[in-house]
Amino acid sequence: MARPTVGHLDPSFVAMMDDLKDLLRSAFRTRNAMTLPISAPGSAGMEACFANLVEPGDRVVICQNGVFGGRMKENVERAGGLATIVEDPWGRAVDPQKLKEALAAAPDTKIVAFVHAETSTGALSDAETLCAIARENDCLTIVDAVTSLGGCRLEVDAWGVDAVYSGSQKCLSCTPGLSPVSFGERAMAAATSRTTRAHSWFLDVTLLSGYWDEGAKRAYHHTAPINALYGLHEALVLLEEEGVEKAWARHRRNHEALRAGLEAMGLAFVVPEAERLPQLNAVTIPDGVDDGAVRGMLLAEHGIEIGAGLGALAGKVWRIGLMGHAATQANVDLVLAALKDCIG
Repeated sequence: MARPTVGHLDPSFVAMMDDLKDLLRSAFRTRNAMTLPISAPGSAGMEACFANLVEPGDRVVICQNGVFGGRMKENVERAGGLATIVEDPWGRAVDPQKLKEALAAAPDTKIVAFVHAETSTGALSDAETLCAIARENDCLTIVDAVTSLGGCRLEVDAWGVDAVYSGSQKCLSCTPGLSPVSFGERAMAAATSRTTRAHSWFLDVTLLSGYWDEGAKRAYHHTAPINALYGLHEALVLLEEEGVEKAWARHRRNHEALRAGLEAMGLAFVVPEAERLPQLNAVTIPDGVDDGAVRGMLLAEHGIEIGAGLGALAGKVWRIGLMGHAATQANVDLVLAALKDCIG
């Protein structure tokens, strides 16, 4: 990221753009032509998907089992769409049967949206099954993969995901500020055949394609964050060198080590084992333990930051990230020793 900054249409940078797209396709496990990093955080990737696919009056079924499903609802409503919410308890995966029932009750649904890896709770939903149900009902899918990309199995093409977004700062171990997205053929067909213009100019994929499409004469769209993209490119190179499947296995292996240590300390996981994310470990704060005091001591005395609970889980859980380059046995040992010291 400290390399000299070149122009956003410089031939050397354009060549790197093409390489970066190939690396993103490998990470997402897709051949989608429209695969690129949005020049903004994961929230903008989310908005890019909804802004391009939702038109006024479109019905969207949103499966909500945490904080980020609620943000999907906001995006649908701001685009003029009609949001139908399918709720599951926080800390549980999305229930496929509930989605089936919701689609049967709303046959005019255009899009199904859900969070693959819910960062607020540590729950992992069965994206393959949910996408299959959506396709059976002739619906497009929008999938939040902010915490799953690079950390657990994600198969965009094999699962039939139509639009997916992620973030650079989670399991890719890059700096925050970029959002990898991928639009499949069905999603691009919907985006390019709209009867109304996308309400976001900056995130309009028909305009972004003029800048990011390989082989085309690049058209100026915006000044890309050159050095941040250098960093994302290198992060994806490291993932490619390790191998995506090996990275998934490493996250799982280190999660199991962390789980064993946390349970030995008497800490209980929020999410049932079969629905649990390896890279985001949510544990219940023991009775009588001061949430803020422990997290403050961890940071001040050990240089370790763990996440507080969000939304309905605020003050009730700790969220321990085990992501990307940080998912190592050494870090597992470090956080377990530090947490034991702080709890007393």
